[in-house]
Amino acid sequence: MNDRSANAFRTTHWTQVLAARGESAEAKHALRDLCEAYYAPVEAFVGRYRVGHDDAGDLTHQFFAKLLEGNSLKGVERTRGRFRTYLLGAVKHFLSDQADRTLAEKRGSGQSPQSLHAFPGHHRSERQEHTRLDVADPRGFPPDAFFDRQWALAIVEKAMSVLQGESHDPDETHRFKVLRRWLIPSDDGAIAAEAACSLDMSDGAFKVAVHRLRKRFRQLVKDQIASSVDGPRALEAELDYLIRALTASESSHD
Repeated sequence: MNDRSANAFRTTHWTQVLAARGESAEAKHALRDLCEAYYAPVEAFVGRYRVGHDDAGDLTHQFFAKLLEGNSLKGVERTRGRFRTYLLGAVKHFLSDQADRTLAEKRGSGQSPQSLHAFPGHHRSERQEHTRLDVADPRGFPPDAFFDRQWALAIVEKAMSVLQGESHDPDETHRFKVLRRWLIPSDDGAIAAEAACSLDMSDGAFKVAVHRLRKRFRQLVKDQIASSVDGPRALEAELDYLIRALTASESSHD
């Protein structure tokens, strides 16, 4: 990475936030932009944790509202280079606090607190078999890999949206719809030749178009990741990790 690219990290969102710890207007704006980009992964994580509940959206909103309050980043270390890592820890802490608060409210209201381990299927009684916990066990967080996969999918979805938005007329839109399936390399030459023919392109021109689309897509992904890391080395590491998160087996996220 050249000096110009390295210098760009001086003004990315996360470095702004870390440098000012959220005190400046610029840092608060940068943090808000980061939160918007990470809203969907956090909501998916909260929803997975609160299985069977319909308040994942409300909890996610509360979490980000609290995060955006003035001094929430005071304890963040300057050497922590990834917003993703910080955010995952913050949302776990928030959910644990919520579970403690809900349990305390139940005790205060005179209700007998239900065991955190009393899930349907334990067969302690017919009533418990049909009861789902109001309080989720803080030890029952989804695997970190689940959050990381949601993060990776959100990054890819945003990049695809921007890429599609760069098609400015019906012909370009149709071309993008044909070419986008080739963002993932394929050895099926027959289907590639058919796709090239459908676009009235030679095989050579088709390969060039696919190469350019892949290059642009990769740049869009890198631009998004760059806003949430602290330096070019962290960017390359996060890009590699995004690929691993996307290609990991589904079983590792359950």
